[in-house]
Amino acid sequence: MKRILITGGAGFIGSHLCTRLINEGHDVICLDSYFTGSKENVQHLMTNPHFELVRYDVTNPYYAEVDEIYNLACPASPIHYQYDAVKTVKTSVMGAINMLTLGRQVNAKVLQASTSEVYGDPIVHPQTEDYWGNVNPIGIRSCYDEGKRCAETLFMDYHRQKKLRIKIIRIFNTYGPNMHPHDGRVVSNFIVQALKNEDIALYGDGSQTRSFQYVDDLIEGMIRMMNTEDDFIGPVNIGNPHEFTIKELAEKVVALTGSKSKFIFKPLPYDDPKQRQPNISLAKEKLNWQPTIQLEEGLIKTIDYFRKIVI
Repeated sequence: MKRILITGGAGFIGSHLCTRLINEGHDVICLDSYFTGSKENVQHLMTNPHFELVRYDVTNPYYAEVDEIYNLACPASPIHYQYDAVKTVKTSVMGAINMLTLGRQVNAKVLQASTSEVYGDPIVHPQTEDYWGNVNPIGIRSCYDEGKRCAETLFMDYHRQKKLRIKIIRIFNTYGPNMHPHDGRVVSNFIVQALKNEDIALYGDGSQTRSFQYVDDLIEGMIRMMNTEDDFIGPVNIGNPHEFTIKELAEKVVALTGSKSKFIFKPLPYDDPKQRQPNISLAKEKLNWQPTIQLEEGLIKTIDYFRKIVI
């Protein structure tokens, strides 16, 4: 049994990670400010004696005797991270500093949940971990993109300078149960609109591409990364390399929900990446990992979840 701290643990991804680690028999401390997370996401764990939920903002220092730290805290959807851009940067940067400091104090291994957004609007396709990215440092998405890039810098410098044991993963588009229905992400947007038979908004002509991974695959990759030997620190891409246009995703959602929704087209948002696809060769080699749940299967599970909370 390990004692594990998860920041952002009541959020979409964090709640799945908490559940998996509790089911494996570990002690879990879940920190969350509830800006985008929710107690309901971890309600089923509240009576478990090995689970502890703490309302906390990681921009403040925190102390607990733990063996491992998963640093997930940060709003990840454009609507939420642009709502308070300064707070988003602080969460990424100060949150990283505080968790790295804690890791050093208690000799814990620390995993940074970074993002494919560090690649910006990529001119290398698919994206490999040695690509430095094409990021606008002063755009409306920069609070998230550059905040996460700075966090990676901090992790690497704590490792080089202070010999801290670290891991860095770069998470590509992920979906599944516990997504916020109004987080502005494309999968949740389309499902909610389809279930309500509302018009489905496509930006641009819908030809921009994304790669979608189901949350269970991500959790498996995260845990495998944490459990690798100390000499492999990443960064490593965790995502599904199967690429779809946004219009193809919308068509699948409409078909699976039996919706009467129609497509409407709106201008492409500023700085919106035109394509995003992970190269996962490194994850296959170092983690023996690749996604096993393909888009239609994952969408069916996610639609079932949203039917219960939307209708």
